[in-house]
Amino acid sequence: MLNIDRRILAHFDFITVILLIPLVFMSGWLIYEIHPTLGQKHLVYVSVGIGVFITLFLLPIRRMVWMIPIFYWVSVLLLIAVEFVGHVRLGAKRWIEIPFIHFTLQPSELIKPAFVLMLAYLISRNPPPREGYWIKDFARLSFFIVLPFILIAKEPDLGTATVLLLLGFGILFIVGVHWKIWIGLGAIFIVSMPLIYSQLHDYQKQRLTDFVGEKPSYHVEQSIIAIGSGGFFGKEKEDATQTQMKFLPIASSDFIFAYVVERFGFAGAFLLISLYAALIVHLLIISFWAQDYYIKVVAGGISLLFFIYMSVNIAMTIGFAPVVGVPLPMFSYGGSSFVNFMVLLAIMENLVAYRFRYLYGDTGKKSFV
Repeated sequence: MLNIDRRILAHFDFITVILLIPLVFMSGWLIYEIHPTLGQKHLVYVSVGIGVFITLFLLPIRRMVWMIPIFYWVSVLLLIAVEFVGHVRLGAKRWIEIPFIHFTLQPSELIKPAFVLMLAYLISRNPPPREGYWIKDFARLSFFIVLPFILIAKEPDLGTATVLLLLGFGILFIVGVHWKIWIGLGAIFIVSMPLIYSQLHDYQKQRLTDFVGEKPSYHVEQSIIAIGSGGFFGKEKEDATQTQMKFLPIASSDFIFAYVVERFGFAGAFLLISLYAALIVHLLIISFWAQDYYIKVVAGGISLLFFIYMSVNIAMTIGFAPVVGVPLPMFSYGGSSFVNFMVLLAIMENLVAYRFRYLYGDTGKKSFV
C-alpha cells in the first residue's frame, strides 16, 4: 500500500493546481474545436507535461541544487550552438536538429527553467541586504540575465529575449535592489531607445510601424473583428465565422484569446483573465511570504512569466501591443511552452511541499533556514 507522508499533503499548494485545471481543460476544448488534429496533439503535450510534473515533484530537488549551474551553462552552450548548427525556419535560426531521429530542439525554450533556477541559486547563496542589492551584486546577477538575452535576440527572437530580460530584472525587483539602480536603468533605457530601434530587423520595425499606424495589420484586424463579434455571451461554434472560416490567423496559438471572446464573449474573457489574475496574485503571495529564497525566486518568477505572457498576448490581440510570438500561457497550442511551465510549477510544488524536511528534518528540530 502506498504510504504518503501527510506533511507533504499538508504543505502541498493545491490552490495553484485548482486554478490551472480550468485553464488546461478550456484550452484543450477550444483547440480541438479549431483543429481536431491539433487538439489531439495538444492532449499528448498535456499528458507529457503531467508526467514531467509528477516525475520532478518526486525528485529530491533540494539535494540536486549543485546541478543548477551545469543546467544553466549547458543551456547557454546550446544557444551558442544555434549560431553554428542551427536549423533555419521562416528566416530565423532558433532550432537545433538532433541527428538520426529528426527531432528539433529550441534552446530558447529550454533555458527558461534553467534561467529561473540559476537566479534562485545565486540569490540563495548571496541574499540581498536590507536596503537591497547594490551595484556590484546587481552587475554580477545582471550578467546571467543579459547573456541569454543577447544570444536569443541574435537568432533573432526578440519576443522571447525580451520576456527573459523582463523576467530576470522582475525577479531582482521582487527580491530587492536599491532604488537608485532602477532610476539609473530607466534613464539609460530612455536615452538608448534610438540606438535600440536602429538595431532592429526590418520585420521588427514593420511590426512597430503597424502598431503605431492608423490601420492595424491583417492579423490584428481579424482578431479585433472576432473579439467584437463575440458580444457579451459569445456565439455557438458554428456561428464563430472568423475562426471557423479561417479569417483569424493562428487561432489555436498566438490569437487564441480572440477565439475565446468570439465563443464566450465578454463574460468568457472576464472569467479567463480572472483565473490568470487569481493565479498570479496567489503565486506572488507565496513568493512574498517565503523565507526560503529558492521558493521566493521560483514562485515569483512563475508569477511574472504568467503576467508577462498573458498581458502581452492579450494586448497584442486587441491592438494594444506589437505582434510578437508570445503565447497565452498554458492555453495556446504548443508543447514546449506548456511543458516549461509544468517544469517550473513542479519545482515550486516540490520546494513548497518538502520544505518541512529541510526546516525541521525528520526529528522535528530546526535544521535549515
